[in-house]
Amino acid sequence: MSRKRPPDDGDELLTRLGALTAQARERAELQRSLVELAVALQRGMLPSDMPVAPGFHLAVQYAPAFQGLNVGGDWYDAFTMPDGRIGLSIGDVQGHNIEAAAFMGQVRVGLRALASVTSEPGELLCRTNDLLLSLGTDLFATCTFMRLDPSAGVLESARAGHIPCVWATADGKSGVAEDEGGPPLGVQKGQDYPVTRYRLDTGGVFVLVTDGVVEGPSLSADEGLDEVVRLAGVAAVAGMDADSLAAAVIKGAERVGHEDDAAVLVVGHDGPGVRR
Repeated sequence: MSRKRPPDDGDELLTRLGALTAQARERAELQRSLVELAVALQRGMLPSDMPVAPGFHLAVQYAPAFQGLNVGGDWYDAFTMPDGRIGLSIGDVQGHNIEAAAFMGQVRVGLRALASVTSEPGELLCRTNDLLLSLGTDLFATCTFMRLDPSAGVLESARAGHIPCVWATADGKSGVAEDEGGPPLGVQKGQDYPVTRYRLDTGGVFVLVTDGVVEGPSLSADEGLDEVVRLAGVAAVAGMDADSLAAAVIKGAERVGHEDDAAVLVVGHDGPGVRR
């Protein structure tokens, strides 16, 4: 009569290793599914097309975060408002997860919806701030909203705690836009957001970025903004188109190892009679 050999320590170790391998595979599949969901959510929240602005060229770039679920709360947007002018927004929601991406969508849609009530940038941010506070969330967002009048070449800007924009002219002058701004959206009710008026001459550019572009592990926001100023000045003098400048700015952020997601919105003035 044969006897079954009792399992030795080697068999038990192999069994445990097999179970651990299966669990690791399940966790990896779950993580992959979560990343795919987050990326699809983020992509669905951002506009796929830019509006036509005669004489102007609008360009955007977005780079996801390099850690976590590969999704954050950065956004850009551009749309035609009821009065025919172009609304431009860029911003960043606190946090780097699916909740932040969903809240980002609420902010972006809220701005678009409220633009049908008022197109004045300061009033629009004030109403959006009150709307976000009514949602009862702990999240907040920084944002810059601009109203572009293509016929006059004028940009009117209001800023809610966001990174300042950068400007450059065709003769090589460039710098950081000096505007007063207000607090982030969703923090305190009844805030005011001053409006600053800029004129964009032929060959000039405005560059709007999120902090993921200018801040990194070994780079301060001021140093990052200086680099964007340099790129914008070089691009304006060289006659570089808005798409190429936006790509150069986002590549610069990737080269210094930024871990946050990053968004860029470039407004370039090609001049009268030019349509892209």
